[in-house]
Amino acid sequence: MGSTILKEVKDHIQIIILNRPEKKNAFNREMIEAWVKSLQEAQEDDNVHVVVVTGAGDAFCSGGDVGGMTPNQTPLDNKNKLWKNIHRVPLTLKTMDKPVIAAINGPAVGAGLDMALMADIRFMVDSTKVSEGYVKVGLVPGDGGAYFLPKIVGEAKAYELLWTGKFISADEALRLGLVNHVYPQEEFMEKTLEFAKQIAYGPQIAMRMMKRAVQQSRNMELEHALDLISSHYAIIKETEDHKEGVSAFLNKRKPNFKGR
Repeated sequence: MGSTILKEVKDHIQIIILNRPEKKNAFNREMIEAWVKSLQEAQEDDNVHVVVVTGAGDAFCSGGDVGGMTPNQTPLDNKNKLWKNIHRVPLTLKTMDKPVIAAINGPAVGAGLDMALMADIRFMVDSTKVSEGYVKVGLVPGDGGAYFLPKIVGEAKAYELLWTGKFISADEALRLGLVNHVYPQEEFMEKTLEFAKQIAYGPQIAMRMMKRAVQQSRNMELEHALDLISSHYAIIKETEDHKEGVSAFLNKRKPNFKGR
């Protein structure tokens, strides 16, 4: 059996490829464990500045591997399957302050779509479609879809997508803000990695603090958020990247950031 996750680091970009193309990259326990480990390693690796997650073959991820599910489990078994395995992906992503991009190269369904929603931003092939899908098999989104989806598209639209399970096109996903950019298949990864490289060679300390500030401010009052960002600001002003950015601006040249 081959590896369920493939990894490559280039230009400070960690590419994580979900690698069960014969199953449309449906995940099993082995893949989840490898996925979590890959994310943790990317966070700790100073050579990695950006993470891109995509799928092998013609799909991003079709969700959990239904054919591999164990029948006749108790409710506690079902809960622990989520809590001790699948939930580790969103909980690991929550601890990451490096940018994470989901490159939706093909269909993303159910938990497969939700895994993409956990990323910071999403790119999508123009010819593909995505769906929440759970309602068609009488399930709720067990991996966090009910948490992530309404934060991106709003509650009313989230209800519609969850209750119908309908597939939506790349154009519709873009209109809803579900994805940031849509590209033709032939230039999809090139455009995705071009964007990732731009981020990878930016001022890393500042960008990671931006991500932390956005995430932390979600549950703060304005006064607390402003107090937090003033601390970030005070630290960032003393970095070499800030000094280089100011020098480049004054001298009308492209900055050469070193904060990585």
